[in-house]
Amino acid sequence: MDSATSEKSIIALDSWLQTPAGAYVRAWEQQLLDELTADIFGFNALQIGTPQIDALAASRMPHKWLAETRTQGGLAPAGRAVALTLESSELPFASQSLDLVVLPHVLEFAAEPHQVLREVERVLIPEGQLIICGFNPASLWGLRQVTARVTGAHYLPEAGEFISMPRIKDWLKLLNMGVSHSHFGCYAPACRTEPWLTRYAFMDRAGTRWWPYFGAVYLVQAIKRVKGMRLIGPAWSKKSAKAPVAVPAANKHRQADEQETIASQ
Repeated sequence: MDSATSEKSIIALDSWLQTPAGAYVRAWEQQLLDELTADIFGFNALQIGTPQIDALAASRMPHKWLAETRTQGGLAPAGRAVALTLESSELPFASQSLDLVVLPHVLEFAAEPHQVLREVERVLIPEGQLIICGFNPASLWGLRQVTARVTGAHYLPEAGEFISMPRIKDWLKLLNMGVSHSHFGCYAPACRTEPWLTRYAFMDRAGTRWWPYFGAVYLVQAIKRVKGMRLIGPAWSKKSAKAPVAVPAANKHRQADEQETIASQ
């Protein structure tokens, strides 16, 4: 996917998120992001893209920024201020300067998703955290998207290259980032109207128990691990032997005389 196609896909995602299905996804992701980010501590947090979701709303970090990946006005939906516009593959931050980065539906619409992850790994501090939101290709929505290549009736944005969770985990492992939590959600079929999505609300309750890996969207939380030095064996310290203390000759004769006197008595 080139840069021009990527930008068109992001615009298409913005429009899709305003639909009933998009609102359904945003509600699930917002609730889960609030739960996760509230327990992540640090100083600097960054959300890249998808301003329709306030991924850092519950974060207690003092410095929080929303970055957009395309040029637009200074305010995002709901009046949120956009701090900067950037290329997600070239982040304008110093290495090891951020405690938390959130990528809501960024990788699947990025021209170079691998490079995006490499940049995120670079700017995160040791033990810094990354949260990724994405569409699950192994779901009813993913199946609908595959059949749309034949029928032309796309349900999700057409140009998105949806990445499975196992594949995301493999990419993170190569970057020494360990996955700490993963979640699936939105189990309703690919319906376009709110009444039909509401009618299938029972599937959200059943899906987490009976088919947990087939939710339409997923969330992955990972931690940047830094390999450190490890002492293989104990460092034994050898004590130097003490030099023998010399006894003066006069003292030796005195000790001998005292022993003779005691013996004669």
